[in-house]
Amino acid sequence: MSLIEQAPWLYPTLLWIHRLLAGLSLSLFAARGLGALWRQGWIMRRGVRSASVAIDSLLLSAGVSLWILLRHNPWYETWLATKLALLVVYVVLGSFALKRARSQGARLVFLLAALLSAAAMVAIARTRDPLGWWPG
Repeated sequence: MSLIEQAPWLYPTLLWIHRLLAGLSLSLFAARGLGALWRQGWIMRRGVRSASVAIDSLLLSAGVSLWILLRHNPWYETWLATKLALLVVYVVLGSFALKRARSQGARLVFLLAALLSAAAMVAIARTRDPLGWWPG
């Protein structure tokens, strides 16, 4: 008997937690990105950074738990591989948006690109298609 059959509440609970954490993570990132554009010091305070790391760590744990529970494999499921590749892109773009970009214009471009990659990840996850909502 599979774990889903033994505990039918587990999948919807994990999915709800994953979605909640994704929303929290994206909201905090967007707020910090706007703060970076407005040159606010709070975006790099220890508590804010720690909250971001904690939320993202829990989000990753929930995602991996869903993979294991549903037996997904990014080597065989192109939508999941694409989502994971975009996650790396999002992290790199976000790093530039928050601290590495040299100008405010560059910060804005990196912030928008990071948010666009996050939107693409959401679309891919919802459709389970590597193109997401893109017509193809």
